[in-house]
Amino acid sequence: MKGFSLKTLQNFINGKSVPSSSDKTQDLINPSTGQVFAKAPVSNAADIDKAMKSAESAFEIWKESTPGERQKAINKIADAIEARSEELIGIESENTGKPIAVTRAEEIGPMLDQIRFFAGAARHLEGRSAAEYSKGHTSFIRREPIGVCAQVTPWNYPMMMAVWKWAPAIAAGNTVVLKPSDTTPVSTLWMAELMQEFLPEGVINVVVGDRETGRHLVEHEIPQFVSITGSVKSRYGSCSKRS
Repeated sequence: MKGFSLKTLQNFINGKSVPSSSDKTQDLINPSTGQVFAKAPVSNAADIDKAMKSAESAFEIWKESTPGERQKAINKIADAIEARSEELIGIESENTGKPIAVTRAEEIGPMLDQIRFFAGAARHLEGRSAAEYSKGHTSFIRREPIGVCAQVTPWNYPMMMAVWKWAPAIAAGNTVVLKPSDTTPVSTLWMAELMQEFLPEGVINVVVGDRETGRHLVEHEIPQFVSITGSVKSRYGSCSKRS
């Protein structure tokens, strides 16, 4: 992973940092200083569509990976994050305004543990035999990846909430299009760029934007699963749009 700029952010789609097709941007402010430290795109429907198609294409490859291959890749991601944890701590502190000591003590360890937990869980997906309910036919449960997962994370624990979304989805063989909070997207973009070394292009995609961007995300026809951490109103609204 090459130098990560905190000044002008881009979306991360199909394994690359790419500019938004929208000209609209917003300032990112460090809450502890009140100072603008970066500009982020306010992505539009075209950006979401591009990310969804990238994830859909990558799913055809990633779903064929073995649980052991997925475990190995995700553990390598955890190791890479741990090796550069001080860099991530600094980014997250500026991203959220939290004290560096708090981020180091309360978030990095649990976050790495969660990634490694889901890496191991990739090899423990159970199927159950249920004997022969019809003569000559054995019933059983087979667990398969579902497809593209659309995900929305909140502002308060941006990197940890992102892990709770992408780690289980990718471990199960799915691909991801994730929209972080419009106020705290930086650490999620950093992780996505780092993760790319260990994943096929398009398995993880991050699109930055506001509520309208999120609406385009959850209303898109491609995702087979939507996960939102947010208000009850936002979740009900998303469900009603997709039903």
